Amino acid sequence: MNEQWTIIGERINPGFKSTKALFETKDIAGIQALAVRQAEAGARYLNVNAGMAGEKDHGFARDMVKAIQEAVPVPLSFDSASPELQRIYLTTYDADKAGGAKPMINSIAETRLDMLDMLAIRPCKVIVMASERLEDGAGRRNVKAQDVIDVARRMVAHTDRLGVPHDDLVIDVSVSAMAADSEGLTRMALDAIRTIGSDPDLAGVHITGGISNIGQQLPAKTTQGADLKHKLECAFLTIATPLGFDTILGTPWKEYHLLPEDDFVMEVFRDFITRSGLDALRQVRKLYKA
Repeated sequence: MNEQWTIIGERINPGFKSTKALFETKDIAGIQALAVRQAEAGARYLNVNAGMAGEKDHGFARDMVKAIQEAVPVPLSFDSASPELQRIYLTTYDADKAGGAKPMINSIAETRLDMLDMLAIRPCKVIVMASERLEDGAGRRNVKAQDVIDVARRMVAHTDRLGVPHDDLVIDVSVSAMAADSEGLTRMALDAIRTIGSDPDLAGVHITGGISNIGQQLPAKTTQGADLKHKLECAFLTIATPLGFDTILGTPWKEYHLLPEDDFVMEVFRDFITRSGLDALRQVRKLYKA
């Protein structure tokens, strides 16, 4: 696994059908095996999202955290918008079993600043959602890079006041599906990464996004059988990494790498991010028809 990125293993999440089945049957041994596979593949954190299974059964959520920590020494990232469930996760977590490493809260946003109260339970690393903002008392989706940047700055100011070091902050700029990206959201994310990564007031923060989102709704391979989804993830990384993107929420056993500039997917991806509307979507079609 390339050491230039911190990999947060994404697979303990009901968004994956096989994992959802483990939750439905409360297959603790299966969840442990999934944790081990991710850790052995190079994950430096494991994201834990018990979904509705954890919401409905807090005992299951506790048992799952304990079981994962029995199986692997990797620190955990707790993914829930529920303060109650986050409290259960954080009070169950045993730092000694993770070599003293802090857990991670995934995530805190302007629309749920009460989640900052969780830091009173124990010191944590924090993923900050910069893809949405609070406006007129309601959450709004960001579609402009400047809005993402402004939210990142405001959220870091909040955590600065609480004494959270920048090295414990990970800003999630949100990565969108190319197949439906007629608004230039991929370009927005890259523009935001560029500014956040070079802002001296944000020096030391980390930048992330769920790069598996890029290939959603697209076939895994082109009509000629060539790899597509994973190549698109690598194309995004090729541009984003030099700008400051250093943390991947993804599948650890994928071979993440930078692409050469003459790679066909890389060339089309660079063209795609300069376009909007139907013009951009035509480039996506060009990829899987290649």
